[in-house]
Amino acid sequence: MAATDDLPRFAALSARLTGFDEVALEATGLTEVYRAVAAEELGPERYARLLRELREPAADMDGELREAAQAVTYLWYTGSWPGPPPTVVSPRAYAGALVWKAAGLKAPATDPGRYGSWGGARDGTGPDDGVEGSGR
Repeated sequence: MAATDDLPRFAALSARLTGFDEVALEATGLTEVYRAVAAEELGPERYARLLRELREPAADMDGELREAAQAVTYLWYTGSWPGPPPTVVSPRAYAGALVWKAAGLKAPATDPGRYGSWGGARDGTGPDDGVEGSGR
């Protein structure tokens, strides 16, 4: 199955599994990367079966299909492929993991700020903010 043929189906499947729409998933810039990882890790037969049979996540799916669906969901939410140990796809995948979007956060160590920015409140107050009496 060529990447150009199955990418839209993978994106639609991913949207159903993650709860994020296809536009939000595409905005991560990781759809093609994750499609390639899923296809490689699942193997051609399981990957094709997942795209073909999983129109909607269902409680009655068999164990192999459920495991494949869980692995793709895990990939989107963590930027890693599950396994002992999980394999991080890339630093970009870690930073773009859906877990951070779902929590309304930025991935730790991925949003550089000025020195001491970690010590301030979200409103930007902190070291060197010009506010006296900060106790530092």
